[in-house]
Amino acid sequence: MKKIVVLISGSGSNLEAIIEACNTNRIDGKVIKVISNDPNAYGLKRASKYNISTKIIDHKKFLSRIDYENSLEEYIDSLSPDLIVLAGFMRILGPKITSKYSSKMINLHPSLLPAYPGLNTHEKVLSNKDAYHGISIHYVSSELDAGPLIAQGIIKVGKDEKLDNLIKRIHKIEHILLPEIIKEICNNNIYLDNEDVKFLNISLNNQKLIKKSYEI
Repeated sequence: MKKIVVLISGSGSNLEAIIEACNTNRIDGKVIKVISNDPNAYGLKRASKYNISTKIIDHKKFLSRIDYENSLEEYIDSLSPDLIVLAGFMRILGPKITSKYSSKMINLHPSLLPAYPGLNTHEKVLSNKDAYHGISIHYVSSELDAGPLIAQGIIKVGKDEKLDNLIKRIHKIEHILLPEIIKEICNNNIYLDNEDVKFLNISLNNQKLIKKSYEI
């Protein structure tokens, strides 16, 4: 059983999806710790509901980003996790920590990367009248929302779709696809070899990453 650490900054809905997938044995792993940089993150309450231990490492209490990341790195090292999941974690991590954990740190981003790294992805999709929107799961690098892509979940953007509805649909595919990818990583069917993502026992349909379309 793999040891999973989840980093959050906000509501933690994806955290809860991961926990539930572990608790129902869909993932051969266990969330051993939830770390938040925001002491008010609602995800901390979600973790407590499942009796999962939490840790607050508030970036605002450090004099520099390096000091914060050194503290975060030291604490993660003490946990010896097999997988680190950034699920709504709103901090850009520097090269030292991302290089150290490059093969076991993944991030979820709400866009079809490389389109729209950073914030306000849903608004950008609607403003640009894109036909498709989605999510990307990737290994983490020090570059914003970069690193080798693992999977993307794709939906069609409806005609005259409202922002709130689009966000709800994106959340639904996040809660489906992220646990699926974590499951495959915990089963050693997905792993990082240097800069290349390797897939075992997974059909890619001649793609270099997993792509799934959803009617949601």
